[in-house]
Amino acid sequence: MIPRGIAYGGDYNPEQWPEEVWAEDMRLMAEAGVTMVSVGIFSWALLEPKEGEYDFTLLDRVLGMLHSHGIAADLATPTAAPPAWFFVKHPEALPVDKDGRGLSYGSRQTFCPSSPAYREAALRMAGELGRRYAEHPAVVMWHVHNEYGCHNAECYCEESAAAFRVWLRERYGGLDALNDAWGTRFWSQWYYDWDEIIPPRATGAVPNPTHQLDWRRFCSDALLSLCEAEREVLREAAPEIPATTNFMVMHNFDALDYWRWAPKLDVVSNDHYLQSTDPESHIDLALSGDLVRSLAGGPWLLMEHSTGAVNWQPVNRAKGPGELRRNALAHVARGADGIAYFQWRAAKAGAEQWHSAMLPHAGTDSQIWRDVVRLGADLRALAEVRGATVPAQVAIVWDWNARWALELPSQPSAEVRFQELVRAWYEPLWRSGVAVDFVHPEADLSSYRLVLAPSLYLVDDEGAANLTGFAERGGTLAVGFHSGAVDTNCHVRLGGYPGAFREALGVRTDELFPLLPGESVELSSSDGGATGTLWSERVRLEGAEAVSTYTRGPLDGVPAVTRNSFGAGTTWYLATRPDPATLAALLDRIRTEAGVMPVLSAPEGVEAVLRRGTDADYLFLINHTEAAAEISVSGEATELLTGKPVPELVTVPAGEVAVVREPRAAMSSRPLTGRTSDTFS
Repeated sequence: MIPRGIAYGGDYNPEQWPEEVWAEDMRLMAEAGVTMVSVGIFSWALLEPKEGEYDFTLLDRVLGMLHSHGIAADLATPTAAPPAWFFVKHPEALPVDKDGRGLSYGSRQTFCPSSPAYREAALRMAGELGRRYAEHPAVVMWHVHNEYGCHNAECYCEESAAAFRVWLRERYGGLDALNDAWGTRFWSQWYYDWDEIIPPRATGAVPNPTHQLDWRRFCSDALLSLCEAEREVLREAAPEIPATTNFMVMHNFDALDYWRWAPKLDVVSNDHYLQSTDPESHIDLALSGDLVRSLAGGPWLLMEHSTGAVNWQPVNRAKGPGELRRNALAHVARGADGIAYFQWRAAKAGAEQWHSAMLPHAGTDSQIWRDVVRLGADLRALAEVRGATVPAQVAIVWDWNARWALELPSQPSAEVRFQELVRAWYEPLWRSGVAVDFVHPEADLSSYRLVLAPSLYLVDDEGAANLTGFAERGGTLAVGFHSGAVDTNCHVRLGGYPGAFREALGVRTDELFPLLPGESVELSSSDGGATGTLWSERVRLEGAEAVSTYTRGPLDGVPAVTRNSFGAGTTWYLATRPDPATLAALLDRIRTEAGVMPVLSAPEGVEAVLRRGTDADYLFLINHTEAAAEISVSGEATELLTGKPVPELVTVPAGEVAVVREPRAAMSSRPLTGRTSDTFS
């Protein structure tokens, strides 16, 4: 069975090392407190040296060794890296890029997701693994593939073109419906035969936007189809073993619509790596954790992150003192019931030889190793937190379709980026200690007081009705500029902006005035000095009231921020991107009026997150500053990482973490709700 408590480990690749090293691995894993490792992720070439000829000797030995040492295995299908012999036999399975260049093998994920030959080989490999290890006592979870779409999210070959046409037939039924959805009367793009439709390859001018959007949808679904097929093969062999695959919910990846992927998995897992150029990358970490928890509908598993530097950014810096621990425990705070790294032992050869690991090149006489051992002890102390959730009264709308559509070419401004807008709204809530869920536009919103839509350029009719209905029934809805502008087919909603939300927001815009890089507009405010960047527009009130207006310039006196009573609720519209201080003050007002309070009042730079269990609350206090912080907590509390009772004032040293357990009787002052579940149940 999967280890109880918070699982701990990483990718284990013993094939990279001589067998005499393995015994040391087992000893050091015990010292570090490792309970589960991922095995076999990139071992296809060793497991199937020739087509149809399998050699499981190494894997048998490794799984037996892990089990004898009490370490569980998350056994991977090695299908992210087909062997060279496969491509020699099936060169048609290699991907083709947008410019028509065929790519070669020699790295990982160098296959076309629509290749029948690849699918057949991958499912055959998964079936062999599933049948051989269905009852192996070490195997507690299947790890399907690895980071789907990381390097081959899009392939423009003829196999992909044919699969795209099949997908389009299923979506639209007939060509008339497709031509209408794509608006092909423009630029003489009308299609008379399915075979005329190709992927949006490089062309002389801007490709059709709906064509591009459907292509992104298709590419996500093509990879999802592979994942589901492997999962089904494994389920047939071992129906009781849960399966996962590692998502990539982080700043630099947007290829897959994970709202469609998450329900297909038994366990939702994620890989997350920090952006070296972001001085506050721990905020992106928190955003990612909240989004993955929302995808999972509860606790989840962190499949990969780094102990120190990665190897794929322009400059790869090691983590600072205490950062390894803060990062890992911040993931736990936001719902992770397992913490894992890439990888266990740092490689001495290969493309990732300069990527950090749990056991670094320097060995055990290193700060990383000491931090890894300390973290193992921390996670053992937090065992009872497993299954607890993070209750939230605020939801942020996140939709990959809206993100893809917003960032297509020929927008009013290429400077408008989905992730940046969401981060700008998320950050003040993070600083205030306000818990946040992320939701699909059509999600059940009944448990929230406040819903924020910082960027929802594309929204279908159902999503728009769901969001406005939430406000009409008494909720508070805040919407950012350029939202509601187009429908599910990327067709502009006519009659004025913000399209689908005009009535609920009580405003109408007839013209957009995006701002140039470095340009700003002045906004009225009680304190003065408020500005907006990136965007402005000519807003007319149709029932709403102006909270702030543009001052000076051609839009002088025009509303920039509005508030409207809609049904039993309230709606807000932000027609620009306010400066950070102004946006923080505005969101503070909006959430306060909505009745949303932070977990507690913590000093600036101290991250406060609450996980709610069956019998207790677990308050995570993560000090990102260089000074000790004192925080008031309830009586009868215990600091889990030390096991000591704490007074009503807990001190968190600079760069450190405290986890305070508050018994149920002490929690009456926290007006939060949420579910409790087990990640692996």
